[in-house]
Amino acid sequence: MSERRIPRRALFQLALGVTVAGVSRRLSGAPARIVIAGGGIIGANLAYRLAKRGAAVTLLERTRPASGATANSFAWINATYSKQPRAYFELNRLGIEAWQQLDREIAGELPLRWGGSVEWYDGQPRASEFREEVRHHQAWGYPTHLIDETTLRALERHIQPGPVAAAAHAEIEGAVDPVGATEVMLARAARLGAHIIHPAEVVGIDERSGRIRAVRTATGDVEADVLIVACGTDTPRVAAMAGVRVPLKESPGVLVHTAPMPATLERVVLSPIAHMKQKPDGRIVTGSGFGGTPTTDATREAGERFLKTASRVLPVLGETAVEKVTLGYRPLPVDEFPVIGFAPGRRDVYITVMHSGVTLSPLVAQLAAVEILDGVDADPLTPYRPARFKS
Repeated sequence: MSERRIPRRALFQLALGVTVAGVSRRLSGAPARIVIAGGGIIGANLAYRLAKRGAAVTLLERTRPASGATANSFAWINATYSKQPRAYFELNRLGIEAWQQLDREIAGELPLRWGGSVEWYDGQPRASEFREEVRHHQAWGYPTHLIDETTLRALERHIQPGPVAAAAHAEIEGAVDPVGATEVMLARAARLGAHIIHPAEVVGIDERSGRIRAVRTATGDVEADVLIVACGTDTPRVAAMAGVRVPLKESPGVLVHTAPMPATLERVVLSPIAHMKQKPDGRIVTGSGFGGTPTTDATREAGERFLKTASRVLPVLGETAVEKVTLGYRPLPVDEFPVIGFAPGRRDVYITVMHSGVTLSPLVAQLAAVEILDGVDADPLTPYRPARFKS
């Protein structure tokens, strides 16, 4: 299959669902049979986008869909201040726009809430650092701005922020129920002809003359021209079957989930002591950060203690029951940047693993479809190729 490049602007348009003449058609000789290993939010978006493009898609999930990192994600859609350098920021900003396009494409189906995020700090030096982060992102064109305490309280009427030394409202961000969104995308993919199979653990690869012939599962072989590895923390194991090294590092995260509540939060709330959001079904999800929590204690007692702490910001949490506490392990590459693209020297094994999987999943599906079906190298993905880990 020949490789082509198209201008960055055309790829960005394609990522937003705009047809680009000569690009959105399948090239003759493109692989017809695509197997996706992994039934989380990335795999589900891939299955939908590839099936919509006319590929013969089979998705294999080891246990059940959305049961791994997806189920334990805070699922905040953002390109906020930690997203650096510029290329990574732009990738995540395109991710937000891809979610907006997908929300229009299947209007009313996604359990998704827009409204942005509010974030604040109560003292120095963090407040000064945060102001500079906001200005830095404003210079890159990100729609965020500093706000005062009065505006913060007006945006989120039920919070008690405490001392506010610096605060900001990032306007275009959102949050999604990751399990619900995965279920929607898989149902859409199935209606387009994709086969969704679970439980089906990938146990090997059948290769002939250096190319994949089939993907082996515990229940039988599935013929394939291309294998897409989209299985989160299980990626190193599956990728190694094709001789590909994908190193991850441990990154646990504990989240506390409440029972359904009346509408309380309007947007993602990032306070100095707790991060929280309210899902469309009324449940509030809260945790202490996204860089790996210092604890792996997911007991109910730990959840109740954390909810009591979080109630200092959102008092209603002091009267709310803990429904569950989840411990998840984020699929975080060792250098903390995504790993996306064909394995070195191959055009039949494609890797997709990243910590920002929720933000990036619709965009990655769009660009992966272009790379796999059209033989085009997508410029926004250039810094994130698996070849950087080639041993």
